[in-house]
Amino acid sequence: MNTQVTIAGVTFKNPVMTASGTFGSGMEYSDFVDLNRLGAVVTKGVANVPWEGNPTPRVAEVYGGMLNAIGLQNPGMDVFVERDIPFLQKYDTRIIVNICGKTVEDYLEVVERLGDQPVDMLEINVSCPNVKEGAIAFGQKPDSLYDITSQIKKKAKQPVIMKLSPNVTDIAEMSRAAEAAGADALSMINTITGMKIDIHRKKFVLANKTGGMSGPAIKPVAVRMVYQAAQAVKIPIIGMGGISNAEDAIEFLLAGASAVAVGAMNFVNPYTTVEVAEGIEAYMQKYGVARVTDLIGAVEG
Repeated sequence: MNTQVTIAGVTFKNPVMTASGTFGSGMEYSDFVDLNRLGAVVTKGVANVPWEGNPTPRVAEVYGGMLNAIGLQNPGMDVFVERDIPFLQKYDTRIIVNICGKTVEDYLEVVERLGDQPVDMLEINVSCPNVKEGAIAFGQKPDSLYDITSQIKKKAKQPVIMKLSPNVTDIAEMSRAAEAAGADALSMINTITGMKIDIHRKKFVLANKTGGMSGPAIKPVAVRMVYQAAQAVKIPIIGMGGISNAEDAIEFLLAGASAVAVGAMNFVNPYTTVEVAEGIEAYMQKYGVARVTDLIGAVEG
């Protein structure tokens, strides 16, 4: 039984990863999770300089998931290179670094800094507000997504995954724009913008008013978008959004994802990633699937 998948020339022992922003760089989880069991650790967003993030409160529980407006708080690329990469190198897992920025130049600075570092892939978070474009996210218009993707591809030494926002009219169009600009792979979906109001105080629960929704409630939306993207492009897709167990992960594979990432459920059950990997193996045994790649896009009808 072969659980290996290859994305943009990088081979993963299994198709299960962590979703950026839910696993730090793995350090806090390493007491619970054997990181050697994961296909990859996808790090929290890394910027060129430290980011303080948004004011609190910035997390709220909602029916079927959670809202977060953390604002990509991170210690910046210097700390990441000196502290986090050496930690992850101790494990037999792939390292995917998520990158965020406020301008295209910010992203390029991190991409270039990581060029000679022992990381396997770069994941570009284009849900960040572009300060030069009136704070519209880089990933909300096809032309700006094409522009940032092509500029990053010119500088990147590692394969580039573009992490797409679901807060768009047509995910297929966005996927094609990223592919046309040279993206090596796509990951989707990022969080869906949501809001919660405290009816007794008549106040917004999050200081930021809005936050990104994640958790089981968004899974049907995510599966649909992965399917639409897989129909539109030839590059591989890493699927995420509400994965709670192996059954959820297999849905994404059947819809056309080559790999999957577990996000919000890491907060509920820190063992979820390993349980998903084991559950995929059990499913393969039950149904006589020789290679996990046979499941990719295998939905019929």
